[in-house]
Amino acid sequence: MDNLNIGHKIKKLRELKNLTQEHMANSIGISQGAYSRMELGETEITYSKLEKISEELGLKPEEIIAFNESVVFNVMNNQTGNGLVINNSQLSEGEKNLYEQQILLLKEENTHLKKVIEGLINR
Repeated sequence: MDNLNIGHKIKKLRELKNLTQEHMANSIGISQGAYSRMELGETEITYSKLEKISEELGLKPEEIIAFNESVVFNVMNNQTGNGLVINNSQLSEGEKNLYEQQILLLKEENTHLKKVIEGLINR
């Protein structure tokens, strides 16, 4: 396996789930430093570690290996200009679930920020 490439994919997927390196390290039984080195491609990612990581991310190891950032992050403004369209025709079910979770989190954050702004305006 290409450790640098796999590590980069794992990092992107971890960030999409809003998980910390410390959380991931604890879940697979290694130090945060060792986990960081895996994401950086500095240490080998064994298949058994990949299985543990994929389980924590809610994916299959094959989905991490096949994760295609260029497809996933092919984001453009939609026609109405009020949202984003993600080309998900090549996404696995696990990847789709990750993005749906991320979208929900962003919507919640957006609602919260609108309330904060309204509160500041109405002072």
